[in-house]
Order: sequence, then structure tokens, then C-alpha cells
Amino acid sequence: MIGAGVLSLPFAMAELGWGPGVALMILSWIITLYTLWQMVEMHEMIPGKRFDRYHELGQQAFGEKLGLWIVVPQQLLVEVSLDIVYMVTGGQSLKKFHELVTHRPSDIKLTYFIMIFGSCHFVLAFLPNFNAVASISLAAAIMSLSYSTIAWVASFQKGVQENVSYDYKATTTAGKVFDFFSALGNVAFAYAGHNVVLEIQATIPSTPEKPSKKPMWKGVLVAYIVLSICYFPVAYVGYYVFGNSVDENVLISLEHPTWLIATANIFVVIHVIGSYQVYAIPVYDMIETALVKKLHFTPCFRLRFFARTTYVALTMFFGMTFPFFGGLLAFFGGLAFAPTTYFLPCIIWLSICKPRRFSLSWFTNWFCIVVGIMLMILGPIGGLRQIIISARTFKFYS
Repeated sequence: MIGAGVLSLPFAMAELGWGPGVALMILSWIITLYTLWQMVEMHEMIPGKRFDRYHELGQQAFGEKLGLWIVVPQQLLVEVSLDIVYMVTGGQSLKKFHELVTHRPSDIKLTYFIMIFGSCHFVLAFLPNFNAVASISLAAAIMSLSYSTIAWVASFQKGVQENVSYDYKATTTAGKVFDFFSALGNVAFAYAGHNVVLEIQATIPSTPEKPSKKPMWKGVLVAYIVLSICYFPVAYVGYYVFGNSVDENVLISLEHPTWLIATANIFVVIHVIGSYQVYAIPVYDMIETALVKKLHFTPCFRLRFFARTTYVALTMFFGMTFPFFGGLLAFFGGLAFAPTTYFLPCIIWLSICKPRRFSLSWFTNWFCIVVGIMLMILGPIGGLRQIIISARTFKFYS
């Protein structure tokens, strides 16, 4: 549940302000918990059948072909966008670590740090399946909890900065509005556990007497409690300490204690190494399946080698070309994460369960759909503007 998006939450708060920021954080927590509950409930909604994949649920709601076309592109967009963002995050964290341990600004280009980070994935790409990355994934989970805690504890210890300002950074009305849109995408990016929830629930034994949804729901509640312990302190403490001067990645704003912040940045690197592969493995499988079934390639090591190394190289290239952490989060958060997290489960619920019109369930689902669609439309607009503004003064591959 907890990803690198947590590091952008103080920056999102700076673009939203205290009132809207606190409200959106809490509202997103409630909405995404509700839609996650829906997916857990729908896993075995049809007696004798389990929907082990997101697209299977979509096919049940929208039909065999339409369900695939609605869900699969969204899932693919989520996975690819995360891998691009993780390339940028890994490179930035390596650069920050280098600066902290050498006690001077690094003269090595960010591009090279992204290449260093990406190079390990040319090897890890050949791990056969999810079981092979289990230990890496466990380490990544521990790291995400650790650097989230370090981020807000170190911010709290630093104390409120002199001349801190909680006014909007933008001076024009248009700038404030577009920054607000961008922050919506940043928050949406942070809540992203829905894409694999059905696959996780599929691993839990289930009988009519002891359906899988009961232990799964307990696990979801624990996850969301831990998530709130990490997300809310990072967002609120980071913004409280730095105000509108906070960086897109709050760990970049922190310098002391040096050893702790350096450790946190290495934790981020370890986390995104594991997370990259978790989201890349389904993409590898999809690419190789398409090459074999559609283009009639022979399944072999050469096919895997070229397919997987090409994917890693492309995500590295996009990360090096557009290393704009905040802009990428806002753009992909609205475009990719809002549909699969905020409103697609509600649409599927309305289609399958058919709650009575104007009932509480009906109103709740439509409220979530409206909020989610607004995030999907407004987030990418703000994120794209932020990328364009950053690109004006940015020297590519610098």
C-alpha cells in the first residue's frame, strides 16, 4: 500500500492549503477504503466462482470483450507509470545519498544516477515470477515503512523553519488553480493498492463457512491503519515544518541528521527496486504473451531477453528524459490511479449488485464516481502544466 507517493504529500499540502489538504487526505482515505471493501466483497459475489483478477471482475460487469478493454489498459497504465516514476525516484534518492555522504553538491548528472539505478533491473528482469521476488518485496515493504517514519520524525525534530509561509506558492490565480489540480493527482497517486487486491485475496483459502473476504477485510483494515500512521504525519508535519518551500520529495528538503537522512534515501532505493519488479512482472508477461500469440514468436530465452530489456530501457529513457517527480505523480495519479482506485469499483458494484436507486449505497457510489472522475480530469491537467513549466528551465539529460 505505501509507496514513494507518500514523499510528495507535504508538497501536495503546500499546493492545497491546510483546509482543502486535510479534507482531501481524509476523504481519499475513506473513499479508497470503501472501494477496497467493495472489491473484497465482490471477489466471491457469484456463488461457486472467484474473481482472481481485476479484469475478470470487469468482464462480469461489462461483458467479455468490453470488460477487458476497460480494465486492462488502465492496469497497464498504472504499472508502466509506476515503473517510470520509480526510475526517477531511485535516481533522485541515489543522488541525494551521494551528496549527503560527500558533504557537497554532486557534480554527477541526475541522468547517470537514474542509469545506475536502472542497470540492476536488466538483471532482476529475468527473475521467473512473483515468488522469486518475495524476499525483495518483503524488504521493500519494511523500507517503505521505515523511510516514511524517518521523513516525518526528522521533519518534526528539525522544527518549524524561520519565515515559514503557508500561503500558496503561485502568485497568480491561474497558477494557484493549476497547482491545486496538480495536488489532486499527487494525492490520488498515493492511494494505490487496488490493482493487486484480488490477486492477493485469491491466495487465501475459502469455504462457504469461512469465506476469504473475512480474513482479507481484516488485513485491509490493518493495512489502512498502518497507512494512516505513515501518510498523515508525513503530509501534515512536513508541510507544517517547511510550508510552501517544501520540495516535491520531502526527503530532498531534509539534511540533518546526515546519517539518518542518508539511510532514509537508501531505504527509498531498496523499496523502489523491489516495487519496480512487482509492477514490471505482469507487464513482461503481457508483452511476451502478445509476441507469442499475436506475432507468433517462439517462446525462448532470446524472446524474454529482448522483450524485458527493451521494457526496462524504455522506462529508464522516459525517466531520464522527464525526471519531474511531482509532475509525473500528478499526471499519472489522475490519469491512471483515480479510475482503478476511486470509481471503477463503484461502477462495477452498480452493474453487478444493482442497489436500489436513491438508496444510501446508490448515493455513496455515485459520490465516489463523481469525485474520482474529477480527479481523473483535473489531476493530469495540473501535472502536465507542472511538467511543461519544469521543462522550460530544465536542461535535458543534465
